[in-house]
Amino acid sequence: MTDSKSDLKITWEKMPEPFILEERPAANIDKPLLAAALREILEIAGLMVEGILVAPKMGICATMDSKTVIKAPDLFYVGNVQPLPAPEVRRNYIPNLEVKEEIPAIVMEFSGATEGDEYSAKPTFPPGKFFFYERILRVPVYAIFEPPIGLLHVYKFNQSGYYKLQKSEVNGHYWIEGVGLFLGVWQGTKAERTGYWLRWWDESGEMLLWGAEMVERERQEKANVQQRADRLSAQLRAAGIEPEA
Repeated sequence: MTDSKSDLKITWEKMPEPFILEERPAANIDKPLLAAALREILEIAGLMVEGILVAPKMGICATMDSKTVIKAPDLFYVGNVQPLPAPEVRRNYIPNLEVKEEIPAIVMEFSGATEGDEYSAKPTFPPGKFFFYERILRVPVYAIFEPPIGLLHVYKFNQSGYYKLQKSEVNGHYWIEGVGLFLGVWQGTKAERTGYWLRWWDESGEMLLWGAEMVERERQEKANVQQRADRLSAQLRAAGIEPEA
């Protein structure tokens, strides 16, 4: 399929076989941990239903003026993805191809202090990430997170059709329409990493939990029940009543 953005000719074409995306090692352990943590929350909350694609470092492909452009965001979310026929395995994502795959609802980039082109609006080939997500893909929400300092920038389209930096809405969180959750920054420890994280909150403002947090909450609830039972037993014995009776 062909699309037009200003004077650019954008087409959506299936990648040739065999096709291997360029692989680059992660700059640090933060990026895969942050992506996995966000996905884990959705899985535990039962929000990873059929048709949902949440992928870290998967190439999103487009053809710009007959040249293939591939960007692999640190994480992206698509709400209505058609399943591939078996035994085909998804190795990239191409919006608007054949079955009208949707544009991602949100793409995220986790930025370091001196790396990447997350804010680059370079329009010439190869285009910068900001330009690619805004002008070529037209992704509704682009989030850039700087883990070392906990800074989150969220961009959405304004009336003129360009990205505008958003102000947080509730408790420093941002409503992500295509996901149906708030996105925000949380500081703490998960596994071996202590620092700033991105997390999801529901419409009521309740933070969705990781698996380890849910286990700890259940353990604490059981401990509280046992403590109350022990206090009651002690009170009964002090009154001369055996609890078993």
